[in-house]
Amino acid sequence: MTDTALAPSEPLPARQRSRFRATLAHDRKAQLGLIILAVFLLAGIFAPLLAPFDPNEMTFDMMGGLSWTHPLGTDDLGRDLFSRILYGTRVSLFIGISTVAIALVAGITLGLVAGYFGGWVDMVIMRYIDLQWAFPNFIIAVYLVAVFGTGLLNVIVAISLAFVDDFARIARSMTLSLREEQYVDAARTLGFSNLRTLFVHILPNAVAPIIVQATVSVSYAILGEASLSFLGLGVDANTPTWGLILADGRGFITQAWWLGVFPGVAIMLVVLSINFIGDWLRDALDVRQSF
Repeated sequence: MTDTALAPSEPLPARQRSRFRATLAHDRKAQLGLIILAVFLLAGIFAPLLAPFDPNEMTFDMMGGLSWTHPLGTDDLGRDLFSRILYGTRVSLFIGISTVAIALVAGITLGLVAGYFGGWVDMVIMRYIDLQWAFPNFIIAVYLVAVFGTGLLNVIVAISLAFVDDFARIARSMTLSLREEQYVDAARTLGFSNLRTLFVHILPNAVAPIIVQATVSVSYAILGEASLSFLGLGVDANTPTWGLILADGRGFITQAWWLGVFPGVAIMLVVLSINFIGDWLRDALDVRQSF
């Protein structure tokens, strides 16, 4: 028996790719979500080229309304709001994606190990996961930022650690069922290492719910960063993020409505688009759905 014969299928075989295309063709919300997210990603990548001003450049046009020079107005320090939102896109999306990537790797590793080995290993890992599960993610993030301090790196670490339990529980539950499959028994019989069995034969077949959770977690991470920055626990004041822009403008919302509306709309659109994409992935990865 060859190594490739042990796994029932590739992570994304041709029929699965065809299913992705079929579900996307029928899902208008997913198409809209992909377009919106792509626009924001491109805006963030090319922010230095698209932004008409430096995001921290102060002028005498303080709290100026919408104009040709400042299409989204200016804040209380005369900084161009459009430029700040563009640069904030880079930071907010980077935080959202990087935190989920870190949490995904750590959580999957813990969940695979706990579910595969069982016994005292499972007990130790899951007692920690249960302890973390007892507290809301945002409360954990606030506590970790209070311990580590503010700043971009600390915010990423705090939010990623807060999301580890979500991925660990999903990975463990999938591993508990998949470890009894015949192809896993065959891998053990042939003497393959536990590491190879976990990451080559079990993980690819547990990836579907993990992908869906990852898309949802990205939107939660963006909201988490915005909330921390709004409370003054996020990145430093010289790094524009959507939450920080909201926090800066909350005291002037009655005098300059654009300071709260436009960054809020940016957060809403990105989170909504990611949720649309997550719903599409859930349907595409659900074998019970027919088209």
